[in-house]
Amino acid sequence: MRVLGIDPGYALMGWSVLDSEGSRTRLVSYGCLETRAGDRMPDRLRVLQLGVRDLMTIYHPDDVAFEELFFGRNMTTALMVGAARGAAIIAAAEYTRNLYEYTPMQIKLAVTGSGKADKKQIQQMVKLLLRMDEIPKPDDAADAIACAFTHCQAGVAKQEFLMK
Repeated sequence: MRVLGIDPGYALMGWSVLDSEGSRTRLVSYGCLETRAGDRMPDRLRVLQLGVRDLMTIYHPDDVAFEELFFGRNMTTALMVGAARGAAIIAAAEYTRNLYEYTPMQIKLAVTGSGKADKKQIQQMVKLLLRMDEIPKPDDAADAIACAFTHCQAGVAKQEFLMK
């Protein structure tokens, strides 16, 4: 199974591609889609939508795993990231109906064994679990790797996380 993991973002959208067979998971590639701060919102969303389309075309994932959004106070940021997430979902849905979502706590638990893990712990575990030489940068890409890894670990239970 090939999984595209996406950490939604408006300025930076992290992505990763993992191959999983049984208990073995291998990192294929990762990175970030980036938009420019001075550009208009529709243009930035279009960059993200086209970027996800390109990832779908290049890597042909079986499943796409998104990190669910969690925001405390900043409503403007939440709306912008929500719009970016929507653009990514639409682009992925053009290629597959296999779209899944995981909460930050579910991802932390799957990667570190603790739902209260911090970013550094997650990054360190991603490095160890996928036998990487160094911690993946930027943070958005590391989060996308952790999201895809969580999906790979879900096994047959993944249907519980299918987007409704």
